[in-house]
Amino acid sequence: MSELDPRELMETIGRKARAASRDMARAATAQKNEALKLLALALTEHKDRIFAANALDVKRAGAAGLPAPFVDRLTITEKVLETMADGCRQIASLADPAGTIESVKPQESGIGVGRMRVPFGVVGIIYEARPNVTVDAAALALKAGNAVILRGGSEAFETNKVLAGLIAEALSAVKLNPDSVQVAPTTDRAFVGELIKAVKYVDVIIPRGGKSLIARLEAEARVPMIRHLDGICHTYVDAEADTDLALTVCDNAKTQRYSPCNAMETLLVHEKQAAVFLPRIARIWQEKDVEMRCDNPSYEILTQAGFTVKKATEDDWDTEYNAPIISIAVVPSFEAAVSHIETHGSHHTDAIITTNHMTAERFLREVDSGSVMVNCSTRLADGYVYGLGAEIGISTGKLHARGPVGLEGLTSLKYVVYGHGECRR
Repeated sequence: MSELDPRELMETIGRKARAASRDMARAATAQKNEALKLLALALTEHKDRIFAANALDVKRAGAAGLPAPFVDRLTITEKVLETMADGCRQIASLADPAGTIESVKPQESGIGVGRMRVPFGVVGIIYEARPNVTVDAAALALKAGNAVILRGGSEAFETNKVLAGLIAEALSAVKLNPDSVQVAPTTDRAFVGELIKAVKYVDVIIPRGGKSLIARLEAEARVPMIRHLDGICHTYVDAEADTDLALTVCDNAKTQRYSPCNAMETLLVHEKQAAVFLPRIARIWQEKDVEMRCDNPSYEILTQAGFTVKKATEDDWDTEYNAPIISIAVVPSFEAAVSHIETHGSHHTDAIITTNHMTAERFLREVDSGSVMVNCSTRLADGYVYGLGAEIGISTGKLHARGPVGLEGLTSLKYVVYGHGECRR
């Protein structure tokens, strides 16, 4: 199959996926759950194979000079593998959304009208690095009753081959169509062009990648898309913040792990807190070798306090670093903080630290992001943490799904109508 040209390969995979989607639409919940449990077990039992394949991918990425955050996302550790297995088990424990009927209401005509949650059909997912997405996406698509076509990046090719084999074995073991989850056996970028135009076979595309990938899809795709853009995440330390809590949360949001899209990239501090709070957080970050890029007020405060910092450029406010770098701004008001987030944010995840309930409620209403948080770390913006079992991506758009996309995000709704012989008059 890998010797076919991209168009022929897409035709072959697409036909199988469309047929498998019909099988999945009628699959029993118990079958799907059993497949997920078997997959979780297989990840543990075959971890040596997974680690060996991943080591090859990581070695090649290092030799190619790929940046450290990219290599970090590529690497499967014991903890990452256990999270993948736990995600499968958690998804198995969740209610099956497919086929559920919501609120059937009687109408004057005598009919009852409700809505049924149904699978999309075939979902195409394009992603870079992050081989854990292979399992997360397969598990979520499977439970929601979809077939899925996965096109991982060339840098994770060996890891994805092993994971694809384990997924197929789990599906076959419970007599589900193994074509329900297909990992494209090619690194040819032309295949992506075929996938995003394959309206005959694919119902929705979910891209997980950088700006260049999203720009390409926006220009070329004919299949509808649930998009995931930058993670330019903010934390705003309000005038009425608990500064001890703020220190803990802001440090975690920035340094718990640098590469994920939900790591904080910009810290906003109310001017009433700045003189005291900034030197305290700077001391923590200086010890962790975090580079601080500051606006004029924060630069003045921190240089006078003896810290080595840099002046921020206009580009810094619009940059997702995925690295030990933080941009810092002092704001005169709540409104200024919200305005900064609206101007420079990516509508991914933003947080406020405050003891004022009314201010917190305003932040929740006025900040237009997929996840908006009060007094906690942006690193918690994750489908697994939110109880979704895993996530297939974080949607920064407004249509259909926002924030972490889990089971319900992989389904649609159709109207169902119950009658007793009623006719239109």
